[in-house]
Amino acid sequence: MANRNMDREVEERHIEKKEDGSKVASTFIKYFTYIVIFFGFLWFLVNYVFPMFGGGA
Repeated sequence: MANRNMDREVEERHIEKKEDGSKVASTFIKYFTYIVIFFGFLWFLVNYVFPMFGGGA
């Protein structure tokens, strides 16, 4: 039994966690831009589109 266990090869894996600062920054800029565009669109709707259907309160 002991010989069977000794014949097996052991595979070692070393996993390195890589953090790329430029990727993090570009992702933050991308999602921040999405949020700004979204709120800009909401502002446009509230100030220009919704008053057209309001009926003049």
